[in-house]
Amino acid sequence: MSDFPEDLAAHLAGGIGTVCRAWVLVRRDGMALAFTDHDADLAFDGRLFRADSGLTASAVQQSTGLAVDNTEAMGALSSDLIREEDLAAGRYDGAEVTAWLVNWAAPEQRVMLFRGTLGEVTRAGGAFHAELRGLAEALNQPQGHVYQTPCSAVLGDARCGVDLGDPGYFAEVAAEAVEDGKRFVFAALDGFDDRWFERGRMRVLSGAAAGLIGVIKNDRLSASGRVIELWQDLRAPVAAGDMLRLEAGCDKRVETCRLKFDNIANHRGFPAIPGEDWLMAVPANQPVKDGGSRDGFGR
Repeated sequence: MSDFPEDLAAHLAGGIGTVCRAWVLVRRDGMALAFTDHDADLAFDGRLFRADSGLTASAVQQSTGLAVDNTEAMGALSSDLIREEDLAAGRYDGAEVTAWLVNWAAPEQRVMLFRGTLGEVTRAGGAFHAELRGLAEALNQPQGHVYQTPCSAVLGDARCGVDLGDPGYFAEVAAEAVEDGKRFVFAALDGFDDRWFERGRMRVLSGAAAGLIGVIKNDRLSASGRVIELWQDLRAPVAAGDMLRLEAGCDKRVETCRLKFDNIANHRGFPAIPGEDWLMAVPANQPVKDGGSRDGFGR
């Protein structure tokens, strides 16, 4: 127990332990929830850890080196804390998780056991199961830059540099007609070219789906108004009158970077890189290089 605080290690070595686990979940929207599997509430670090949430966890698998540490949390769906509609809407996807082993009789005696994120969340029978992924999970993701024709940056991030808060790059409007949870019709949303928001994002600012983000698949101007369609529904209802923020989209082409965003200096693509046809090219027996066929036979 060399990694344990001396006071907690001494307590555990005494043979009679008064220990429990405590958890903090911080969702991507900033909301924080604290739980404990003790039969009474705990308080430390300025947080109240609720005991009535029904949250428990299996044994935490920890290892040295670069191996990925995983465990699983289980709990009952609580109407005031963890709601089924929030899980279904994906509000807990990727939430940050921190877990401690705590002496509930003296909460200052504690040690952090786990830190990571929520992975796959499944729901059944009024309960949920959530996979916990350790910090080493990031090592499973591809790293480095890709050499490709289109830009590899995300519109608005630090590598791109475009400020999506500038006038002309966003619009905040109230939802009007909503179809199938992913098709939005606006009678009067002008001032933007056709397809201006295509491949952009739609953020919900108010209502039951507040905080959720959808990726825009189509943006079309028609006789009935502007029709914006998402790639998939938001997994939470959007009602007429809910405020939406529409952000301009980018198709990653160098021409779009130059003409639409005036941001060619930050373009992260390689428009002159040879394509796949170049890799399959063979030597030509025609000495004249006038742009004609390579083999001299019209092929």
